[in-house]
Amino acid sequence: MALRSPGVEVVGITTVAGNVAVRQASRNALYTAELCGSSVPVFTGAEKPLTRSHWSADWFHGRDGLGDHGYPAPRRSPGKMGAAEAIVELIEAYPGIVMVTLGPLTNAALALQKRPEIAKKVSRCVVMGGAPCCEGNVTPAAEYNIWCDPEAARIVARSGMPVELVGWHLCRGEAVLNLKEIEKVMEFGTAVGKFAIECNSRAQEAFHVQTGEHGISLPDPVAMAVALDASIVTVASEHFWDVETESELTRGMTVVDRLNVARDERNREVWAAQIAAGHKGKIVWTIDNGRWKEELYRGLR
Repeated sequence: MALRSPGVEVVGITTVAGNVAVRQASRNALYTAELCGSSVPVFTGAEKPLTRSHWSADWFHGRDGLGDHGYPAPRRSPGKMGAAEAIVELIEAYPGIVMVTLGPLTNAALALQKRPEIAKKVSRCVVMGGAPCCEGNVTPAAEYNIWCDPEAARIVARSGMPVELVGWHLCRGEAVLNLKEIEKVMEFGTAVGKFAIECNSRAQEAFHVQTGEHGISLPDPVAMAVALDASIVTVASEHFWDVETESELTRGMTVVDRLNVARDERNREVWAAQIAAGHKGKIVWTIDNGRWKEELYRGLR
């Protein structure tokens, strides 16, 4: 979507161990960029979370992360620089840049550990991740991107980056691309439209098994739509937020102080770090589903 949006310059893409292993993720990113006619540099990132083993989501997205349709290898190779280094360099080179994260936050956390001051040089950090005040999609408590590397997510949450949290709940219900809308995209007759539907074929099946909903749930494009046009958001509010890293039951849970009780005497000790730093995140609660889909269609026509 960003690569096909007039007036938007994508200066770099980084990959991380998430839905698939990081080398496969780089291959997928390069293939997709080529399909969009872009030569944007792709930088390979972390092969595993900061402190944990990597659990892929191949059960949802297929072994190759694109529905196992046997797409050809890309013509280009990833850049030689590592993802964390690239993030630091690009933020320094483009102060005020908009950063969009669509996977686990390992690379972002590593970049912040190298150069904490970059947090203040980002104008927006749109994070596809979390299940604020609702059920998760990989455990009852957590959304996959945050659950995969909760320690990294906590570093980002506490960094002072201007995070806009676009949670998993925003791609459900009326936000799902229904069967009629899937047909509409296919009727565009474009290579990118066909690819967008086809590469989500396995995910469509898995989403139905998981939720009983028919259609394609598209959390990453929803987050990108918000990044491209913030006015798609209809309800958002700023709150202290943090990520659970110690409990196995609620690992990766995005805990949002929605009722603003963190400063209460009984909670002050637990939330001391966030209160002292004063860092709040913007939590997106609802979006205009019709407008998000129009943003998607613009990128696929």
